[in-house]
Amino acid sequence: MGQFILSDGLYVYPTPAGTYYAFSSAARQPAQELLRALLAEPVTPMLTLDGLQRWSTLEDPDQAMSLLHHAQQARWVQGFEAPLRCPSQAVEESVPPLLAALSSQGRGLLADSQGFHLASAGFPHEVAEELSGLSAELASMNERRSGLLLNNMGLASSAWSVADAAGTSRLGFWPIYVGGLRFVLVIQGAPRLNQPEYVRLVWILNQRFNSALPVSQSHH
Repeated sequence: MGQFILSDGLYVYPTPAGTYYAFSSAARQPAQELLRALLAEPVTPMLTLDGLQRWSTLEDPDQAMSLLHHAQQARWVQGFEAPLRCPSQAVEESVPPLLAALSSQGRGLLADSQGFHLASAGFPHEVAEELSGLSAELASMNERRSGLLLNNMGLASSAWSVADAAGTSRLGFWPIYVGGLRFVLVIQGAPRLNQPEYVRLVWILNQRFNSALPVSQSHH
């Protein structure tokens, strides 16, 4: 079967980079579908050919294996010898510690597309409310101007930041698309999205909200 051989006994899980690639936009490329499917499972699944074909929606075994190889080369997936389980606590309990870990200053919050804040760490309540509202305004502006940013300038990112004179983000707004919903991760200080806590945050959201209707892509 082609030139690829699956490793035995590994449980497959997205890396922080793979999670960002899969959930930072509403695009639906095959690799993104694969990574999203992995975080639709409550426990990291064991890597099998049948599972790989199901997660990737590719019936051809060689195509599915090739896609996994591509994701592995891009460092979007990783394997563990023991399974991991998604935290089962309520969002209000499980998310704040993750938000704190994703900021160099221990300050982060999660807002929905309507500007309501779902969880926060390190921010006074009034500040969290204001930042959540600002995140919705920035997301709306990004959708209106996506033609300029993506088509004319080739900027595929939907993230926005308040930067200092050195260009370092002091306050960043990072979208997370789950099912038909758009969330915004707000981070004060240097973002640490390359940490395992980012994967767990998205995993929790994907478990709770992945049954929503598709996001409108009229602006793409």
